[in-house]
Amino acid sequence: MIDREVTTFDFGDGPVPAHQHPNGGGWVAETAGVAATAYVGPSAQVFGYAKVSGEARISEHARISGTVRVFGTAHLSGEAHPSGEMTVFMKSDVTGFETIFGTGLGNEMLADDTMIFLVKKTHHDGQ
Repeated sequence: MIDREVTTFDFGDGPVPAHQHPNGGGWVAETAGVAATAYVGPSAQVFGYAKVSGEARISEHARISGTVRVFGTAHLSGEAHPSGEMTVFMKSDVTGFETIFGTGLGNEMLADDTMIFLVKKTHHDGQ
């Protein structure tokens, strides 16, 4: 077991027990699990019951929540926010400015050389 200082952090719904990940310094809720081999960047967050393992990288302002599983050499960055029951693994690369929920991509699994770039869409009603 790794010794870590547990404090609280507000992931958006009020403060919960959390710690800063030793590999990158990002915030991890005590209910989530992140392997020591994974990277959670200083502005990234892992909460809910999400699990990150292997050499996965969560960087920039990415937020991983729900029961999302990220493993292998997957990389989530930008302001990506997968949530729900999604699995991201192998060489997947998810980046951008949108939230992905569970079945939002069709089969809930992003694998092997998957690359997703999400851009926030702006609706202009002409007013």
